[in-house]
Amino acid sequence: MLAADAHEVMAPLTQDNDGTRPWHNIFVPIESQWAGTFGRGWAAEFTHRRHWAKLLEYLEAVPWPRPETVQVLIHDEEDDCFGLWMLYDGKLLEVPLPCTERYIEPSSGTEDDSTGISYLLRTDSGLTMLELPTVNRPTP
Repeated sequence: MLAADAHEVMAPLTQDNDGTRPWHNIFVPIESQWAGTFGRGWAAEFTHRRHWAKLLEYLEAVPWPRPETVQVLIHDEEDDCFGLWMLYDGKLLEVPLPCTERYIEPSSGTEDDSTGISYLLRTDSGLTMLELPTVNRPTP
């Protein structure tokens, strides 16, 4: 994830979970090869959507010093590429990327089920697309 001037609000997320977060992973700073020049990125590993779904809700509630710079990049195990979420009016919304479609497993319930299994696939790969419902990703 990327966010300008967010060291203070990200600091608790770089520590072991004290029970206040709905996940157990910690974020680690992404360091630049030039010390002190970047310092606005953090990474964490989550294995499936059910493990990171509550992350987005949590991040929406963080008092970001510059919310317009918050960008969350998520690559689930079966995704072809990273998905991008950005804050719009206090909500993290997935930004539709060109030549991609998000599919959701029917067994996970409705499109609104944040713990469902989904796949972000490239539509220009020449491969057969999944025969699954797509997720509506409204343009902010």
